[in-house]
Amino acid sequence: MHRTTIVCLTFIALAATVACGDRDRGAGEGPYAREVADAVPRIEAVTGLKFKRPPKIEERSKEQVRSFLEKQFAEQAPAAEMAGEEKALQLLGLVPDTMHLRPFMLDLLTEQIIGYYDPKPKVLYVVKGANRDLVGVTVTHELVHALQDQYVNLDSIQHANGDDSDRKLAASALIEGHATYEQLQISTGGTFDPEKLGGWSGIRQALRQQQAQLPKFSAAPLYVQEMLLFPYLSGAEFVRRAHERDSTASPLARFPVSTEQVMHPAAFESNPPDAPTEVTLPASRGMTHVHDDVLGEFGARLFLYEHTHDQAGALRGAAGWDGDRYMVVHDARGDGIVWLTVWDTPLDAGEFADIVKQGINRRFGSPRETKVAGGSEFAAGARTVRVTGGEIAGRTYVLYVDVPAGSPRDVIDLGAVRLR
Repeated sequence: MHRTTIVCLTFIALAATVACGDRDRGAGEGPYAREVADAVPRIEAVTGLKFKRPPKIEERSKEQVRSFLEKQFAEQAPAAEMAGEEKALQLLGLVPDTMHLRPFMLDLLTEQIIGYYDPKPKVLYVVKGANRDLVGVTVTHELVHALQDQYVNLDSIQHANGDDSDRKLAASALIEGHATYEQLQISTGGTFDPEKLGGWSGIRQALRQQQAQLPKFSAAPLYVQEMLLFPYLSGAEFVRRAHERDSTASPLARFPVSTEQVMHPAAFESNPPDAPTEVTLPASRGMTHVHDDVLGEFGARLFLYEHTHDQAGALRGAAGWDGDRYMVVHDARGDGIVWLTVWDTPLDAGEFADIVKQGINRRFGSPRETKVAGGSEFAAGARTVRVTGGEIAGRTYVLYVDVPAGSPRDVIDLGAVRLR
């Protein structure tokens, strides 16, 4: 899934996992005016923020929703960029080789969306014919986004963070997590406690059961599903922790800059915060550069789980992540990927490398392993996969290379890698 922040789409009814009381439906004008009139004072009460101007709300057809998504994809995820990410996910084994990511995501999001807030015209849209039981929840969630946009510029955030998808996902987690948390607070009368619902794992399971009724979500690879859920669930827990620390401070005052900071309180709350290392890869050697980006700790965790099916091992192996960048490359033999990760300690790097090797053995059916300087190389049929490690500027790294058999494995000059 492309992780460019397509801000403010409600495609899950998270509040349906908790008991919602009947709402007063006073008179109003325009579409969903009653829902808006009911939700606005509740939102202001739980957030401590006042609407500076009345929110606008309109209806849209499914066709108009798809047109909006196509426009968002064109602006935030140009075709070449999304094709590069598609190839990266295929090479990492996170989506099928036959998957066409762009049309799949357009179909999936069109299926999911009940409503969305567009920060450009400052209008909240609700899909015509949407399930009336979910409209109130959707309007409340999207009104929180409209309120956010009156205090922070969602449109500028949406286009920020350059070619760092992990940072974009972290920003999305705060935006969606804040809306989800406040939505749940309203639904429970200000008493939301995830432990009463079986913890976040219980909420995730309830959501999965709801989403299983939707064909596109059910058919999505695990990576796509988890990337869609992360901003809502991990983001809501991030905001809940922020409220526990200081219920008077707005969580929008400071954004997390990595999924590591979203998932690990100490990384965000420490003074100074644990900012990720910025990795700059040099020009590729012997192969042509196609695309590069950051996978992040959450992406690394999903990569490990996908190929080991060991949840505890994936959590343990991705912990200690401190930065990364991957590069998709191409030559006459085909496509390859180079992925350099930086780690807090040599122990963290070693544990990650060991679990990556376990995943290679499982994914490629125990390929022939050869020891090379700093690690191992695997002859995996028509592919050569190499996992090596060492130090760059005093920092411990792990380098993962997967290229067609016969293509160069020393695709980058490690001496030219820059860490900042």
